Amino acid sequence: MSQDVEKRWRDPATFRSAMWYAAIVVAVALLVMAVGVVWGLAVSGDRCAEESFAVCTTPAKEILAFGPPAVLLIGGLGALYRAYRTWQRHGSWPIWQGVGWALLVGMIVFLMFSFGVLVSD
Repeated sequence: MSQDVEKRWRDPATFRSAMWYAAIVVAVALLVMAVGVVWGLAVSGDRCAEESFAVCTTPAKEILAFGPPAVLLIGGLGALYRAYRTWQRHGSWPIWQGVGWALLVGMIVFLMFSFGVLVSD
C-alpha cells in the first residue's frame, strides 16, 4: 500500500482507462452538438436568412447551448466519483481527479462560448 504523500502515481492501466473515458465523454458531447446543429438546420429551413447564426430556432439553440455541457458535467462528476472509489481502494486516484476537473473545465468553457447564442435573441 502506498501513501498519497509519496507522489508515486504511475499507473499505465488507470491512465489508459481514464483517457478512454475522457475521449468517450468528449465524443458524446460532440455528437450531441452535431445532432443539435443538423436538427436545427433541418427545422429552420429558409427562416434564418436574416439571422447571424445558421441555427435560429429557440429549441435548437437551447440544445446546442445546454446539451454538450450537460454531457460534460455528467462525465466530469462520473470521473470524480471514480477518483473517490479509486482512492478508497488505495489506487492512483489523481489520474481520475485530473480527468474529472478537465471535463468540468471543458463544460465551463463551452458554456461561455454558447452564451452568445442564447443572448442573440
